[in-house]
Amino acid sequence: MSISAPVAPSTPKTARQAVILAVCCAAVVMANVDTTAVNVALPAIGHSLGGSLAGAQWVVAAYTLTLACLLTFAGSLADRIGRRTVFQIGLSLFAVSSLACSLAPSVGWLIGFRVLQAVGGSMLNPVAMAIITSVFTEPGRRVRAIGIWGGSVGIGMAAGPVVGGLLVETVGWEAVFWINVPIAVAALALTVLVVPQSRAERPRAFDPVGQLLVIGLLGLLVFAIIEGPHRGWLALETLGSFAGSALCLAALLWHAPRHPQPLIELRVFRSAPFTGAFVIAIFGFAAMGGFLFLNTFYLQEIRHDSPLTAGLALLPMAAAMFVFGPMSGRLVAERGARSALTAGAIVATAAAAVLTVTFDGSGKVLLLLGYGLFGAGIGLLYTPITATAVAGLPPAQAGVAASLATTSRQVGQSLGVALIGSLIASHPGALASAASFRAPAHLGWLTITALCVAALVVARISTTTIVIHRRR
Repeated sequence: MSISAPVAPSTPKTARQAVILAVCCAAVVMANVDTTAVNVALPAIGHSLGGSLAGAQWVVAAYTLTLACLLTFAGSLADRIGRRTVFQIGLSLFAVSSLACSLAPSVGWLIGFRVLQAVGGSMLNPVAMAIITSVFTEPGRRVRAIGIWGGSVGIGMAAGPVVGGLLVETVGWEAVFWINVPIAVAALALTVLVVPQSRAERPRAFDPVGQLLVIGLLGLLVFAIIEGPHRGWLALETLGSFAGSALCLAALLWHAPRHPQPLIELRVFRSAPFTGAFVIAIFGFAAMGGFLFLNTFYLQEIRHDSPLTAGLALLPMAAAMFVFGPMSGRLVAERGARSALTAGAIVATAAAAVLTVTFDGSGKVLLLLGYGLFGAGIGLLYTPITATAVAGLPPAQAGVAASLATTSRQVGQSLGVALIGSLIASHPGALASAASFRAPAHLGWLTITALCVAALVVARISTTTIVIHRRR
């Protein structure tokens, strides 16, 4: 009697799930490689297109700011008209706008194309997560899939500086955008073939007024910070932008409680852990955004490193984020979110404080060590921010909390680039020599240190009620 080995009936389904997961991860890696790679390319872009320091700030901030404004809307749109449809639109727009970025004739055009690129990018991360959740229905497989998807964020961050530096040095800054096109096209083709259509049973209602107010609040605030040193802090445009941002905030606070399903659900801010996580994310990722911007110009314009050498110098920071991000998840499981947040903020603060007084030394070993420690600190903050955001909230509000936590990271990066760039711009000729750069760079590092200290203080205050879970 012969016995044939049974074939698991779920094999085709498992293979299909693996391809879908690969597509979602590819989209995330592409978006995150683009963010860090473009930072390394900023000096080359400025030299090629004749842009100013403010132009370089806008090249980065236009992308992160648009993401911050549209992430929640993109998720709601996907729940209503179909996740595969919105994911396809996002991939198509990201590919076309990336190609347009590489062909931009001026910094102004590049900034406009970066906005379009971010519109496409806003349809990738939250929608990819929703696709994974709908495809992986078994709890165990879903957890593993989400873990792999989350790890791809770290891969993108770690690969970005080196990939960007290599492309800029060997081909040109345009190649930083070219690389997105084949990845997006391949992911789009696979999406058509394997990703099923899915929608939410009860999609959230649209809130166009809330959306416009959020855009006004963040857009005017970042505009005032970036343009303040150039137009004058007391200029009508600057003061008017600050005032307009404050008015948008007041209007949003009035509007949101009166909308049945507002874009920004203010009720979640009644939770101290959520509010704390939201603020920590802004402080922590403002520090990271400012770090990348400051050191990109320091390495290439002051130390005169090549783009590839600068990318390799930033690799310890990105690699540490990749390693310590998953580690923070285990720390949260064993000791609670408060321990992970505290450890991350302390490590980042210590690194920033040391770099404040050592960044311009002759040696590079201490500089790279500081970069690695700073990345480790930010990596330790990444996972517990989301864990803390959903702590103490009803399960029905967990999705909203996670979405807002992701948005706060983008807000933080936008503000960090705006703030640190403005400190440099406030010192005319800062990029002309090491001596001229020293004062604004010290102020920049002190600001980054202060942001990390603020994150630590908020973590200790807002997470006192979080229960620490230990393995037995």
